[in-house]
Amino acid sequence: MAIDAEKLVVAISGVAGSKRKPGVLWRAVAAAWSYFEKRDSRRDLGELTDDQLEDIGVTRSEARSEIGKSWYWT
Repeated sequence: MAIDAEKLVVAISGVAGSKRKPGVLWRAVAAAWSYFEKRDSRRDLGELTDDQLEDIGVTRSEARSEIGKSWYWT
């Protein structure tokens, strides 16, 4: 389940429909949330079988490439 970090910032800060921008703390929370979600998704990707990867249109090589990305890559 993917969560849009921008929507998370708006939901947490309660600034939906407001012109006020979320504060630094809320942006940091959203960035951390995004990091952990990507990390978990990459971990899950590594646990899929070749048949499951084929079902989602990803090769084992592509999966390994995504899993091997550094934490700061999007």
